[in-house]
Amino acid sequence: MNQGIKVVKIALLGLGTVGSGVYKLIEEKGEEFEKRTGAKIQIEKILVHNLKKERPGVKKCLLTDQWKEIIENDEIELVIEVMGGIEPAKAMILEALNAGKNVVTANKDLVAEHGKELFEAAERNQKDFLFEAAVAGGIPIIRPLKQCLAGNEISDVIGIVNGTTNYILTKMCEEGMDFQEALAKATELGYAEADPTADIEGYDAGRKVAIMASIAFHSRVVFSDVYTEGITKITAKDIAYAKEFDSVIKLLGAAHNTEKGIEVAVYPMMISNQHPLASVRDSFNAVFVHGDAVDDVMFYGRGAGEFPTASAVMGDVIDVIRNMQYGCTGRIGCTCYRTTPVKNPGDIKNKFFIRMQVVNKPGVLAAIAGELATHKVSISKVVQKVIKSGMAELVIGTEEVKEYHMADALNDLKKLDVVHEISSVIREY
Repeated sequence: MNQGIKVVKIALLGLGTVGSGVYKLIEEKGEEFEKRTGAKIQIEKILVHNLKKERPGVKKCLLTDQWKEIIENDEIELVIEVMGGIEPAKAMILEALNAGKNVVTANKDLVAEHGKELFEAAERNQKDFLFEAAVAGGIPIIRPLKQCLAGNEISDVIGIVNGTTNYILTKMCEEGMDFQEALAKATELGYAEADPTADIEGYDAGRKVAIMASIAFHSRVVFSDVYTEGITKITAKDIAYAKEFDSVIKLLGAAHNTEKGIEVAVYPMMISNQHPLASVRDSFNAVFVHGDAVDDVMFYGRGAGEFPTASAVMGDVIDVIRNMQYGCTGRIGCTCYRTTPVKNPGDIKNKFFIRMQVVNKPGVLAAIAGELATHKVSISKVVQKVIKSGMAELVIGTEEVKEYHMADALNDLKKLDVVHEISSVIREY
């Protein structure tokens, strides 16, 4: 170490997939990071749950299961939280900020639900609280929204921000797998957790979209504001119709800043093959942003994994250390200076793909069209295929209609004697 080089002592909270990646990057690239920051990064302590667990390649002297060994150590200036979950992560981060330590986290759940409280603590103590890794893994999106695109009024942020569901839908589309088969494959490869609920029901994407919307539109959006719908009802037949319409089905997180408020939701959508997001395959993520000055931009890459996520964490760590070097930590804090209302999901307008099983006889289409018209639903296309004697499969594409009008229309369609089943309802982007 060169004489006069500052040593920045850090604590790592958690040594799972992401924590291990961060540890390895610091060990392998320490000299490079020193040149980039003008300071030596030194891991002082690593907080783990089980001290007895074997961790090959990790220095045992760094491990502790006592938080007080970190929080009471005044030499530790930076805490990296990669444990996940709300508690005890929230309490520890708040305590760290209040103790005058900078914080970097990858915790999307925490930022999406308690970001305001954490930002306030950081601002109060003039410390950095950075979370690039909380959204889209290794893809830079938080910093671009906060800094690179700060000269824009951003109107739209649409993204594929869950690699598990994108992998499943890719396998269903390209290899003809059904949902359960594709999920099993995703689990086998480690893309899906043992309990995949947060992924396949859209909750994970919902938290990420809440974070992006808050930053993009400068107004607080929390997870409970986000309407979420997962991919569990998507069938091989839906995939086939999407192909027929020159489209693919993707789980999209969509946030729009409109004159009447912020629209924010997560649901499967048919998206034209001409759109850049349609080509995002397997476990990759992508975020599409529209700004008034920049027009359209897209960020694409690995949305999860040991090193992609660790890459984002270390980008924040390097930023914090550079700020520390010049005494300017806390310079970019919360940017939610507006109080734009979040629209009721029922007031959002979407186009719809409706697949139903109906009686195959004259007058059925007229009856269905009449019912839809009663609820202000206009038809843009119709496809009818006879599936067996006396029954037909009817596919209807609609023009834009408010969600609550469509919900009412579907409820009344189910009551028609000629409608045997409404098999699928999928939005079209």
